[in-house]
Amino acid sequence: MTTVFIGLGSNLDDPVQQIIQACAEIAAVKHVTLRKTSSLYRSAPMGPRDQPDYINAVVEIATSLAPEELLRELQAIEIRHGRVRTGRRWHARTLDLDILLFGEKVTRSDRLTIPHLGLYERAFVLYPLLEIAPDLDIPGRGSLRELVHNIDGSGLVNIGTIPCLNNNDNAT
Repeated sequence: MTTVFIGLGSNLDDPVQQIIQACAEIAAVKHVTLRKTSSLYRSAPMGPRDQPDYINAVVEIATSLAPEELLRELQAIEIRHGRVRTGRRWHARTLDLDILLFGEKVTRSDRLTIPHLGLYERAFVLYPLLEIAPDLDIPGRGSLRELVHNIDGSGLVNIGTIPCLNNNDNAT
């Protein structure tokens, strides 16, 4: 089983509920065990400012799936939530699920980059990640604590915990 961290984000159609439901759907994926969930965080959007604030969280899972298999599962969840890929970056969306880290794996392909691009400079990812994995080292970047120390988190607002399943029977 590989430890994987997934970033969750939404700013449309009841974002808090989108994140809560997505968390439950991730926990229900075969060969996935949900281990930890961060709190929910509100932040201003990246990119165009004429959109609602985002709600973000990070979950830790254990999986025997390969990275591309997990990506397919996560994209299927996004589609069920009405996600439409327009090709435009940083625009409003019902749900965004990103593989942030996949064990110690470092890879780059047309479909998947691990560690996730931009992970190192996004407070809305680093702070929730620090909450659930404070001693984590980021491949190629070093200590998560150091990364958080060097980023401004003043725009983040912790809005509470995710009432999500913390175990499942689909791990086999």
